[in-house]
Amino acid sequence: MTDAPPVSIQEVSRRSGLSEPTLRYYEKIGLIGPVPRDESSGHRRYSGPVVERIEALSCLKATGMSLKDMRAYLRHLDGREDGESAARLRELFLRNADRVAEEMDRMRVRLRYLRLKADLWDAREQHDGEAEQRAVEEITRTVPDLRQAGSGG
Repeated sequence: MTDAPPVSIQEVSRRSGLSEPTLRYYEKIGLIGPVPRDESSGHRRYSGPVVERIEALSCLKATGMSLKDMRAYLRHLDGREDGESAARLRELFLRNADRVAEEMDRMRVRLRYLRLKADLWDAREQHDGEAEQRAVEEITRTVPDLRQAGSGG
């Protein structure tokens, strides 16, 4: 892609899935360098390497990675960090993997609660007192976990 002709912000947005305002913001805060402008129109023109960087950032954003961690990732890639970059990048990705795993655990508790509530209402619709009682008991056991999941920790 490095030899490809420069592309518009609309094309970069389409390829990366990042909105045009997000692309402008990433430029403003320095995640991507200043983007050259077309002399006749003044529109941004993204070169192949910049598009590749944006596509990488899009992937990181999709994982929920923070801007701070994205900056650290780019510093290591750009060689602005001395030595040990591989180890630091491994730690950065493991830390983010742990964060996603915790989010998944919280989502599983939320999903369990919602399914139990659906079971409760199904039991009520079916006039099944035993199933309703089981659902209430399971919901009661799940509520503390749900509260913890809702608080993020």
